Amino acid sequence: MATNRRKVLVPHTMGAEGVALLRARDDIETVVYSATIAQAELLPLLEDCAGIALSGTPYRQVEMNASPAMQVVARIGVGFDTVEIPALTARRVPLMTVGTANSVSVAEQAFHMMISLAKRHAALDRMVHAGIWRERHDGLPMELAGKTVLIVGFGRIGTRLAKRCLGFDMTVLVRDPYVDAAAIRAAGCEPVDDLDAALPLVDFVSIHCPKSPETIGMFNTARLAAMKRGAFIVNTARGGIIDERALHAALTSGQIAAAGLDVFETEPTPRDNPLLKLDNVVASPHMAGVTTEAVAGMAVATARNILSVLDGKPNRDNVINKEVLD
Repeated sequence: MATNRRKVLVPHTMGAEGVALLRARDDIETVVYSATIAQAELLPLLEDCAGIALSGTPYRQVEMNASPAMQVVARIGVGFDTVEIPALTARRVPLMTVGTANSVSVAEQAFHMMISLAKRHAALDRMVHAGIWRERHDGLPMELAGKTVLIVGFGRIGTRLAKRCLGFDMTVLVRDPYVDAAAIRAAGCEPVDDLDAALPLVDFVSIHCPKSPETIGMFNTARLAAMKRGAFIVNTARGGIIDERALHAALTSGQIAAAGLDVFETEPTPRDNPLLKLDNVVASPHMAGVTTEAVAGMAVATARNILSVLDGKPNRDNVINKEVLD
C-alpha cells in the first residue's frame, strides 16, 4: 500500500468504469462528492486535493484559491464554460476534457432532432395518442434529402454530424473560422466565410461551437430573421448561443418552423420557460452527450486524464490550456 496517497475528487455521477480505474491505483485516494454540492461544502474538500473531476460543478478563482495542492482539473465532458481557465493557468494547472468520448452521442442527438423536426414526430405522436388522425395532413412532414444544413462549429462533433447529413443526401455548409477551408472541402462540405450571407440559403442550422464571449447571443433577433422562413434550428452545444426571447418570437411568428434544444440559458430551465409551451419545440435536459456508451467513455477518459498528469505524462491532446505544459 502506497504511503503518500494523492486525493482525487470525483462526482457521484461519474461512470463506474472511470471510478474503477482510479480505485485500482493504491497511490490514489478516490473521494466521491455530490455533483450538486454547494460551494461551502466543496471548498474544505479541496484543501488537500491533487485532482478533481467536474460534472456541472463550477471551478473558478475561489475554488482554485482553496486548492493549494491541485495538479489537474478534468471536465467529464467537452464544455468548460463553468471553469475559470485563467485561474488554473496562473497556477500552471491543466484543464482537461474528454476529447471524442461523447462526440458520437452528441452528433447523433443533433441529427435525431433534425429528423424529429422534419418528420413532425412530436405532433404526429400527439395526434395518435389523442385519436385525431383527421388532422394528420395539416402540415406535412418533409424529407432531409436534398436539403441544406449549416453546421456552426466543425470540431469533434460537427465533423461527425456532417458525415450523417451527407449520408442522407444533404448539402452541408460549414461555418468555422478556425478550420482551414481545404479541410472542410476534403470532408465533402462547403466552407462559409459570411454567416449572415449563408443563413437565407439553408433549411437547417445545427450549433456545435463553444460558448464564449464571441458566440453568446450569436443567434439573435437579426440572425434568426435572416434565416430562410420556415427553417429549423438545433442547439446541442450550450445555452445562450441562441437568444431565447428572440427564438420564441421567431417560432411564434413562423419565421422559424421549429427548434430542437438540448441546452438552455439557465439549467435546469424553469418549467414556465415560454419555449416549453410551444408545440414546435423539441427539448431534452442537456442529455445529448449522456448515453450508456458516452458515460462509460467519458469516465474512462477523465480518469486517464487525471492519472496522466499525476504520473507526469499529461495527455496533451486533451489539455485546453496547453501553455501550462510548456
